[in-house]
Amino acid sequence: MRTLLITGGSSGIGLATVQLFAGRGWNVIELSRHGVSQSNVHHIDCDVTDERNVRQAVQQALTLTDRIDVVIANAGYGISGTVEFTSTEDVRHQFDVNFFGALHLAQAILPQLRKQHGGTLIFTSSVAATLSVPYQAFYSATKAAINAMSLALQNEVREFGIHVSVLMPGDVATGFTAARTKDESGEDIYPLAHKAVATMEHDEQNGMSPKQMAKDYWRIANKRNPAPQYVGGASYKLLCFLDRILPKRLVNWIEWKVYS
Repeated sequence: MRTLLITGGSSGIGLATVQLFAGRGWNVIELSRHGVSQSNVHHIDCDVTDERNVRQAVQQALTLTDRIDVVIANAGYGISGTVEFTSTEDVRHQFDVNFFGALHLAQAILPQLRKQHGGTLIFTSSVAATLSVPYQAFYSATKAAINAMSLALQNEVREFGIHVSVLMPGDVATGFTAARTKDESGEDIYPLAHKAVATMEHDEQNGMSPKQMAKDYWRIANKRNPAPQYVGGASYKLLCFLDRILPKRLVNWIEWKVYS
């Protein structure tokens, strides 16, 4: 029986992934603040912003199995607001959860992956990492940081037989939208902000099913040599391709038109 270790598996894409892997016979260890154990799923309480807590949770997970085949750093949430007026406290918390939470998991699990000379580490990123969304700049920044870290990390751990990938979903219909922290400061100065966030949330709630992303994780997990980056959703693959070949000035202008 192969083993998956995942953070943020109690809702949304993470929960769909937990259910898919467990339903197909994998042993799943799920780290979150609100999950529950069930058939083939072992829940461990964990706050990814607490480095010590993450290390303790990983050590507890390793008492349940002698090998971790796939690790998915999935925990995350979003904030919205203008760059000028979003509080520094909110920005720091955004990075604490999305970026440092992923980093804490990677640092805690890498000794085990090196010991067993193999395994796949997958980070949940976002199309917003490459197509920065106005009034969601700091969410985009955390995901761009994850992309950069994952590429460097792949080269650092290549000699140990470890694979590192990111999955960049587009809009997915989950509770992520309702959980977003909104900073509406300065909307009298930036009147487009409210409309842009509303447009973004409409797209999310009419987006892909989290089960579709779970299937993408399944495919990555079962590849012998996964690629560094994957985009979730055919239309978003096209958008990311156009971002690579079109002038950045044009791409950024198109984004402004979409959200203005």
